[in-house]
Amino acid sequence: MGDQKREIKLHFPEALQGGVYSNRMLVTHTKEEFIVDFMMVAPSSGAVTARVIMSPGHVKRIIRALQEDVSKYESKFGEITEAEVPLEFRELNGLTTDLDRYT
Repeated sequence: MGDQKREIKLHFPEALQGGVYSNRMLVTHTKEEFIVDFMMVAPSSGAVTARVIMSPGHVKRIIRALQEDVSKYESKFGEITEAEVPLEFRELNGLTTDLDRYT
């Protein structure tokens, strides 16, 4: 019974099929959930393009999946250079710690 694969039919709303672009991300959390705001920020303006709310356990699975895919990507295309923390986030409220939460 545990070895049987179930097929789940998912509806992918047309409005979401094009995806959204994000060049910034802000992560916050409570004990029960992580909230990830994806943003598109230009020099003079910006907007939140998506907000995803997840359980801590799901966040751990996402991190593992992303680590595996980054490893596969780098094996094929070479090492990815990590981008610096954007200046506007460094300047927010004089942030000097937790900078890796803002990307």
